[in-house]
Amino acid sequence: MISGPPATRSKVIFVNRYFFPDQSATSQMLSDLAFGLAKRGFSIHILSSRLRYDQPRANLTAFEIIDGVTVHRVWTTRFGRDRLAGRALDYLSFYLSSAWFLLKMLNRGDTVVAKTDPPLISIVAMAAAKVKRAHLINWLQDIFPEVATHLGNNPLPRSIDAIVRRLRDSTLRDADINTVLGERMSEFVERLGIPAAKICVIENWADSDAGIPGAAAECRLRAQLGLAGKFVVGYSGNLGRAHEFQTLLDAATLLGTDKDIAFLMIGGGVGMTALKMAVGQRGLSNFQFLPYQPRATLSDSMAAADVHWVSLLPTLEGLIVPSKLYGILAAGHPVIFIGDSDGEVARLIGPAKVGVTVAIGDAPELARQIVALKSDSGRRESMGRNGYRLYRDQFTPQRALTRWCEILALAAPDVALKPPGAVAGA
Repeated sequence: MISGPPATRSKVIFVNRYFFPDQSATSQMLSDLAFGLAKRGFSIHILSSRLRYDQPRANLTAFEIIDGVTVHRVWTTRFGRDRLAGRALDYLSFYLSSAWFLLKMLNRGDTVVAKTDPPLISIVAMAAAKVKRAHLINWLQDIFPEVATHLGNNPLPRSIDAIVRRLRDSTLRDADINTVLGERMSEFVERLGIPAAKICVIENWADSDAGIPGAAAECRLRAQLGLAGKFVVGYSGNLGRAHEFQTLLDAATLLGTDKDIAFLMIGGGVGMTALKMAVGQRGLSNFQFLPYQPRATLSDSMAAADVHWVSLLPTLEGLIVPSKLYGILAAGHPVIFIGDSDGEVARLIGPAKVGVTVAIGDAPELARQIVALKSDSGRRESMGRNGYRLYRDQFTPQRALTRWCEILALAAPDVALKPPGAVAGA
C-alpha cells in the first residue's frame, strides 16, 4: 500500500473495452458495479472503447457522465471479431490508447481496476500504476493465455507465450488485490505463486430485475413460441468455444420422438451458430433458436424454460466461470450442468440441491435426467426454490457491491463514502 495522502480526492478507474450502453457480459457486470459504486460516493471513471460488442462499426461518444459515472471512450481500430488479425489490431490500438490515457489521468493514490477484455490489459495498467504511484486491482473474468491455449487458438509462439505469462504473473504479484470469480480460479491463481492474501473471491451476479422468478404459465414468450404444455430445456446467453454442446445435441436426438420435450436456445456465439447448423443437418424439430433478448425482458425469457443447462469444458475449470448460472438461480429454475463433476458449478449446485451434473459425452444420462425432471414437478419446484434462495444469499448485485466497497475503501481510504442506509438495498 502507498503511504501518505494523495494530492486530490482519489479516483477509481475501471478499464474494459465495453461499457454501457453495450450489453455484453463484461459490460453489464461493470456497468452494474460502476453505477452502484457512484451512488456509494466513489469517484468512478470508466476507460473503454467507442465500440459495442455486437456492433463493431458503432461509434459511441468519447466523453459523457452517466448517473454519476464519468466515461472516457478512447479511439481504437474497429475491425471486429471476425478475423484474428483484425481483432489483434483492435486489441493493440486499445492497449496504446489506454496507456496514453492512464499516464495522463492517473494521480498518486488513484486506483486502476483492470478487467480482462482485452486480454492482458493488466500489463498496461500495471505499468501506468507504477509510473503514477497508483494502486492496481485485477478483476479476473478469465485467465489468459491459458484459455486460448486450451481452446487451441493461442496465436502466440511458445517463446512469446512464456514472456507474456511472466508479465501477467507480475501484474498479479504487484496488484493490491486480485478478485476472482470462484474457488477453482482462486486455487489456480494461488498455484501461480500469488499469496492468498492478495486473492479475493467475488462472484459475478444476476441482474436485480431477474431476481423475481417468473412462472412458466405466465410467460409471454413461451406462449408466443407455442411452447405451452411442453417441457422446455433452455439456454440463455453466449454459447462459445468454451461451452460444449455435443452432449446436449445427442441427448436431444435420443429424445426426438418425445413431442412434449422442446429445446429453446436464446443467445449467440460461435457455438450457437454451430449448434443451429447441426440441428438442421440432423433434421431435428424439437429446437427453437432466438437471438439475444432485451435485458428489460430477461425475467420473462428466463421463465420460458422449465430447466436451464450450462456447460464448460473441464480443461477450462479454474480459468472461466459460467456466469449465466446466476441468472438461472435468480429465475428460480433447476440447473443441468454438463461438465466436470468437481467443477465450480458442480461444487455449487450439488450440495445446494439446485440441479444435476452430467459428464461431457454421456448423452444417455443427460436424456435420462431430462426425462426424470420432466416427470417430477415437485423436485423441480424444490430445486427452483433452493436456487432462488442461494441467489438471494450469495449472488445479488447488492452483495457484490458491498464486497467491492470494502476492497476499494482499502485502496482509496480517503474516498467520501455515503452511509450504508443512503443506498436502497444496501
